[in-house]
Amino acid sequence: MVDPLNAWWSQQLVLCGWAYAPDPIAVEPAQAVTRLAEFDIVERGELGWRLLEAFPAGVPDPQSQLAAMEYLALAVAADWLSVEHARAWMLRLTKTLQARYADLDEWLAALRDVRLERGWAQGDEAFARASEALATLEHDGEGVTWRLLGDYLETCTEKPLWPSTETSHAWLPRALFAPSLVESPDYLRDWPDAAAWLNRIWQIQDRDDLIRTLLWLGSQGHRYGWDLDVARLLEQDESARQAWLAGLIDQRRYGEIVLAFITQGEPLEWAAWDWLRLIDLAYAGLALGWLADDEAEHFALHGADLLTRRYSDWTALVHAYQRGRCLFEGQYPGGKSITEEAALLLYSPVSPWCIPLKELINDRQREVSREAMRDWHRDDWHWVLALASVREPELLYRQGIAASIPEARREDARRYLAETLGLFADEGVQGLARYWLPAQSHHLNQLAADVAHNILPPSKTVFGQPSPEELRARSALAACAGHAATIHMAEKYAFYLLMADDSGSFDHHELRRLARALRSVLCHLYGEAQRLLEAWIAWETVLPEMPDDTLVHEIRWHRDDPGSCFYWLDWRRPAWREPGPRPSLSRFTALALTGPLNPGTWGEPQREGVVEGEAARQWLESHYGLHNADELREFLTFLLDAGDRQEYQINYAPYTLNRARLEEEIAILESGECSEDERHHLLRLRRVRDNDTRCNDTDMAAWDLAQAVDLAITGCTLGWLDEATLENMLDKALFLAQQHYGSWQTYAEGLFAGFAFFMGETTEREAFLQDFRKGLVAWLCGTPPLAGPWASLDFPGSRPRHWAPRHIDTLPGDSRTLH
Repeated sequence: MVDPLNAWWSQQLVLCGWAYAPDPIAVEPAQAVTRLAEFDIVERGELGWRLLEAFPAGVPDPQSQLAAMEYLALAVAADWLSVEHARAWMLRLTKTLQARYADLDEWLAALRDVRLERGWAQGDEAFARASEALATLEHDGEGVTWRLLGDYLETCTEKPLWPSTETSHAWLPRALFAPSLVESPDYLRDWPDAAAWLNRIWQIQDRDDLIRTLLWLGSQGHRYGWDLDVARLLEQDESARQAWLAGLIDQRRYGEIVLAFITQGEPLEWAAWDWLRLIDLAYAGLALGWLADDEAEHFALHGADLLTRRYSDWTALVHAYQRGRCLFEGQYPGGKSITEEAALLLYSPVSPWCIPLKELINDRQREVSREAMRDWHRDDWHWVLALASVREPELLYRQGIAASIPEARREDARRYLAETLGLFADEGVQGLARYWLPAQSHHLNQLAADVAHNILPPSKTVFGQPSPEELRARSALAACAGHAATIHMAEKYAFYLLMADDSGSFDHHELRRLARALRSVLCHLYGEAQRLLEAWIAWETVLPEMPDDTLVHEIRWHRDDPGSCFYWLDWRRPAWREPGPRPSLSRFTALALTGPLNPGTWGEPQREGVVEGEAARQWLESHYGLHNADELREFLTFLLDAGDRQEYQINYAPYTLNRARLEEEIAILESGECSEDERHHLLRLRRVRDNDTRCNDTDMAAWDLAQAVDLAITGCTLGWLDEATLENMLDKALFLAQQHYGSWQTYAEGLFAGFAFFMGETTEREAFLQDFRKGLVAWLCGTPPLAGPWASLDFPGSRPRHWAPRHIDTLPGDSRTLH
């Protein structure tokens, strides 16, 4: 029995120049492939477009409909489509014809009219003969009549034209590049030049390159730079925007389009440009066999997940993609908002996008994709990459699979470590401990809590007062009271870890151990990406490294973009572990006795390497005449037991009781030549006479204590003092501070008086005193907050005055003081 649909199909192929045969696909495979190529159809994606063109939203083109029948026959013969699949398309196509045309003559007339409109004079005779042959077939009963065909169609059930399984839905967004007619791609049939295309367009040469690019598209892509440009432009006036445009030079066309989007009120969003290409590249990897089926599906699902979270429907998705394409290509769309291909997908009655975008994937698929993305970021080093990428965005090209580091990059990293950090390979990874500063975080948290509860440090001192701007900056810390401050320090530490690894000069496995410890702390303090990024924004806002160039926009981007790598890090809490030591509160207080003499005292002393160690030895020798550990220990004992304060008490204090004797001594020294020691003595006598910096009324023990702590820290960095010696020395310094003073204010007065009194002869004395006054104001008032920690610490032995922070990001109290 003749199959009516096959008979009809064969009849229509006669119009295409085929000889009539009962089987419409009686063509050799190689011949079919060649014939498709003559139509510029070299892969199934193009075939999908041609089939869609036969079903536009408006009036269909009869010639496109006829051509589609020929393409289907060739596709089956070439083994591109199954017979069943092709018949499903023929069924839908034939029903469209039956609904539009009353009979065969009307259908042939429509074809003839189109050919005349297009000026296809050549071949009209052949078409006429084919039309006559077709009419003869119908009349003689060898074919199928229009009426019989209509009766047959009423008994047929339509089948899916596109892959309709749950798995195939993840690939549907890719239809914008090439509609997928089959579920599992085949290299030769679906993307024969995929490898060459990846290499030419993306410089992707293998699986590893592909995976890194897929992860980059999902987590950053081109939208990152565009979004940041727009965020800054929206804050600028027109003159600043034009200055930005003028600085783009070869990217000027891009800048003009961005400004046009802003001026015309276009939605400033284009993430679909990245996420659609993510799905497309995953398909290429699947076709090439570079990705396993489940890997490719996970990436496609990830792209679909991101798209469905950002866009309400396919139209919004297409417009966003088009905006991104305009920015990338530097071509403004003008009045044409979408392409013809996109219009087919949006409006064709047989579009693969008939399913609503929000129903593209289900909750199970969504969670599978998210777990897969977390697996790609499971390694602890991804925490380092994520944090460091805010300063150096290119680092996100390294996600998923580690890439080799070029030697030029290694040299740059070594230079950065040496010149910026003073960190050298001989120190080993232990040298990085000096950049882990939990005491600094404690200070910031305490200061923020105090300001939030209006328990403010002093706003003026005997040395001066902060500027109104500095006081406003301090008050701004109140906004950070609910956010642990560790991220402010930890992101810099992560960048240093990354540079150490890039340098190739430090133990790779030990650096990974530190990365795991970093992750441990951040997981415990923040628990999730949103909280970490909110805290980072808060602290970066009030404490930017450079006031005119903060990281706030970059951090906000990661908070607001659902693809950001921060959301795919492993947030499971490991056992608590830190990358460096966390001093006790009393230990930190003791170290803070240095005051402005050593403004970098935010953590435990760490052993220095050869270069920095040599600098420290030279300083000890030139300033104190100390050459070894024994001499240092002896001098520390002297400072704590007697120090310069004893010299004042013995050699200068008595003069305050005998003014005449003081004036006589000064006159004698001024009347003749003085040795260096006599000259120093004369300077100090004059200071006693003038009560310079209130030296005669002030206990100058703080000067000895600050020096002792500063020298002890230096001794530890050289390995001249062990932990026990340091602890004993710091305990004694704390005790003496408590005995001599009752507050940081009086301690500061003693420190300043000693600094001024014992200063040697110099023409820069006033400048040195002015700088030291400013340092003391900053430490006492917490302006700027990171000047020093006095504003957040209770003075030894004084009554506690600080408000408890709202989180656990603090230093442990000293167990010896608990009662």
